[in-house]
Amino acid sequence: MRKIIERLLVFFIGIPAVVAIVLLLPFYKNLTLNIVVIFFSGMGAVEFSSMLEKKLIKIPKVESFILGATAPLAITLNISFCLPEWIIPLMIMTGLGWTLMSRMFSRSTEIETIINKIICSFSLLVYPGFFMFWLIKMSSWEKPEAVLLFLIIAFANDSAAWFFGTLFGKNNKGIIAVSPNKSIAGYIGGLFGSVIIAIGAVLFFPYQFFSVSDYTAIFHLAIILALCTGITASLGDLAESAIKRSCGFVDSGKSMLGRGGVLDSIDSLAVAAPVYYLLFSYFFQ
Repeated sequence: MRKIIERLLVFFIGIPAVVAIVLLLPFYKNLTLNIVVIFFSGMGAVEFSSMLEKKLIKIPKVESFILGATAPLAITLNISFCLPEWIIPLMIMTGLGWTLMSRMFSRSTEIETIINKIICSFSLLVYPGFFMFWLIKMSSWEKPEAVLLFLIIAFANDSAAWFFGTLFGKNNKGIIAVSPNKSIAGYIGGLFGSVIIAIGAVLFFPYQFFSVSDYTAIFHLAIILALCTGITASLGDLAESAIKRSCGFVDSGKSMLGRGGVLDSIDSLAVAAPVYYLLFSYFFQ
């Protein structure tokens, strides 16, 4: 019951907070939201590195935060502060170079683990960092409502999956080994939640969210967008579950009420963001 109350609190407080940040603070191409994404990406990488310690792969927390925040920071500097685009590959290559060169100074007792540390450092740069990069890249659309739509579709997927799974998932769990507590009812409910949000956006705010004059086309394309976003959001959740199970963790952390850690909260967003960005750009830009 306590976890249910905590999740409801996060939902009813978190959603209005996200709406306020996106719609009321659009300055400098959603700079406030971008800073939040950078911070969460860095903290997610720190939690990832904590899980890796269970596998005896120790990456300093400060280094983990910087690696996780590098790609989102790079795209923010480009979009919000109009720095040239070459800043993005420069910062990412600097991060990659650091993960290689810094291992040159490892102690002799650590030499056998150098390759593992390099691979894991690369992983921290990519996940969640490079995936969250695409959420910030949405700010380039000059349409904060489109960013908000992505966030609400992803949140609706997660919340509906939890709700339907709690009500109807008792006898259809354990289908996927990496996440035995997730149910078929939950996955179907999550997709239903995403599609409902997209349909609502078309019915009530078609011209705020979309840039297509054909109403029928908007309707069908929005459903495709929601389905693809919902599916990849679920895959993101499963991918993080696989990482946690491999490292012997139940939650990535304890900092988020009712959700576990930061990585538990952004896993769906991270994987769904590039898919949503590419489809929305293709369909509506």
